Amino acid sequence: MGNLNLAVVIRNPIDDAEFLLQKLLPPAKFGDKAYDTFIDSDLWDLPSTDFLLLEGRISSGIAVSIVESCSDQVDLKNFDIESTLNRLLANLGFDFSHVGEWSFVRYVEEPEFGPDSCVSTCFIAGKLLDKDPTSQDNHKWMSMEACFDCLIDVKPGSDRIGPLVLLGLGDGTLQATQQKFSTSLPIQEYPPGVMIVPMRSRTLKPFKTTNLVVFAPENGSADHQGTDFVAYGDALIVDPGCLKKLHVELKKIVDALPRKLIVFVTHHHPDHIDGLSAIQESNPDAILVAHVKTRHRIDGWSGDYTPVSGGENIYVNGQRLTVIFAPGHTDGHMALLHNSTHSLIVGDHCVGKGSAFLDIRSGGNMTEYFQSTYKILELSPHVVIPMHGRVNLWPKHMLCGYLKNRRSREESIRKATEDGARTLFDIVANVYSSVDRSFWLAAASNVRLHIDNLAVEDKLPDGFSIQKFKASCGLRFVIRWTASYISSQIPLKINEPGFIMSLIAAGAGYFILYVLKRKNKIES
Repeated sequence: MGNLNLAVVIRNPIDDAEFLLQKLLPPAKFGDKAYDTFIDSDLWDLPSTDFLLLEGRISSGIAVSIVESCSDQVDLKNFDIESTLNRLLANLGFDFSHVGEWSFVRYVEEPEFGPDSCVSTCFIAGKLLDKDPTSQDNHKWMSMEACFDCLIDVKPGSDRIGPLVLLGLGDGTLQATQQKFSTSLPIQEYPPGVMIVPMRSRTLKPFKTTNLVVFAPENGSADHQGTDFVAYGDALIVDPGCLKKLHVELKKIVDALPRKLIVFVTHHHPDHIDGLSAIQESNPDAILVAHVKTRHRIDGWSGDYTPVSGGENIYVNGQRLTVIFAPGHTDGHMALLHNSTHSLIVGDHCVGKGSAFLDIRSGGNMTEYFQSTYKILELSPHVVIPMHGRVNLWPKHMLCGYLKNRRSREESIRKATEDGARTLFDIVANVYSSVDRSFWLAAASNVRLHIDNLAVEDKLPDGFSIQKFKASCGLRFVIRWTASYISSQIPLKINEPGFIMSLIAAGAGYFILYVLKRKNKIES
């Protein structure tokens, strides 16, 4: 089951169409004006909290009634419903006696986004009895219609509505969509019209899935009529990167979508394009939309292709999406802004937990990554949809966290060069001295990117030679890292300079042999 939460729908005694929303606390500030000036707008959602375990206490009559009413969906016998409700209501300034007529609404299981355990939510409804329903600073009353308007017609800087409202009080269209797709895979819809299907892929740990994002609006409009778009279709999917064994599920989704299909690819990594062949088999008329640098790295696509470079509009049955050029992770990396909900699909610029790596082999660039991050901050998206992990509800805070962490790492690298480190290995050994050496290979790529950015910003010390630094990369770094790693794994009694030097000599000999063989091959 994973983690289990309780969410409550408290009805207004004056207007039964309205229910109570709680203003969620934002993440803690960084204590740095450079980042704390970027503030996400207020986020409102149904009150919720973690379920408390029963721990030997006797359940009340209300709790027993709720347990019995939802027993066919979720087993709550071991959870303390009354104590959980008391804690939740106290945060709203209510007492348990202020709310009555409790009933079970629904139980919703979260798809497997990872890397943390899935979160399931039990929704129950009650009605405020003898308490003044006047709105307060931390809560307000809204109808589902008003919430939906806020979700699908977003105004810059306006209050935001969280996912529990849609999950707990939605009209059941998600279940109908899942049946329409004929897939057994769980689907999450948030914001409205943005369907996310996490599918197993060849991605990197700690994640196991890549989010397939699907747009298939049924009520079209004539907004696409004009010349301000590069592609128009009746449905769109983003980053089909599932494993081959899931191609049958992907084909079910594609077969259920309209034939005029757009396939938007944020970048070329296998965990984002492995399903392209399945799409072509199901819908040969599908149009691929990607940056030209991404297209050149994709093999096997023989269908139509539309290049984008940023700023173009795509219309999906009348709904407008804007292409955002966001290099950094790769040199052709793109994002996609859904204008009506102001939600941003960010590819691998961000991930649901931790930080995204930059692929130096595919034009990954730290300077461009910083520039793209500030560009996204200026867009001020209401939510960010990564291709790995959950939707992020505090996008500005997350992006500033990325900036702060990378700037802090970069300052450590700059300080290492100030202290005399000149080669890639010396800098990595200095900055990552407390990190297991098995991770130093990955760290080396980050250091190279940071050094490039420090050079662009003219922050490297006098006398630091970029040419000599680059010469220390590649095999030279691998040889020194191999010796260092092996020495860290062997018993201390043989961890002596002579032994390490012999390893280095062996590596150097292998390198010379490799060069001579290559030279002879070229000459012959």
